[in-house]
Amino acid sequence: MPQNTALLLMAFVCATIHSCASKKDVTQNATIEETNPKLIFLNYKISEDSKGKKNIQFINKIITDGKLKKNIPINNGVSGDLICHQLDKNLNVLQSITIKNPLVKNFEYVDDSKQFQRKEVVLKEAEFSLKLKLEPNTKYFSINEITSLSSKPKLLIKTKIKSL
Repeated sequence: MPQNTALLLMAFVCATIHSCASKKDVTQNATIEETNPKLIFLNYKISEDSKGKKNIQFINKIITDGKLKKNIPINNGVSGDLICHQLDKNLNVLQSITIKNPLVKNFEYVDDSKQFQRKEVVLKEAEFSLKLKLEPNTKYFSINEITSLSSKPKLLIKTKIKSL
């Protein structure tokens, strides 16, 4: 019987301490939900000429209500990859993502000896799409090519987003 009483007393003390704990931290750490989050889908066509110069054409955009389910991991990229920036009216960067080079595709297949093989195919042109959380103050999107890790990325296209 004393053992049950001790357990009951311990449970009561724990419950009392928990209920008296400060709730201040809970409200300070709460994230504020965006009232009307938007997603933007951007579609582009990229091509490369015989001299290695890349050209990007804007195809279209779709803006819709919604939010991304998970965060996109930050990737620094390598030479040939692209960086997409969301920019405000003063061209300040609001958000950036790295895009693997859309002109390079890797395929896996099983060869005649039933071994997995990987083949890299370099295309002259390709279409690619981006799905991004639209930041409220975004006015432009820019896509830049990483030419080398030591130099500044090269601007390929800057797209003005109208009717936001």
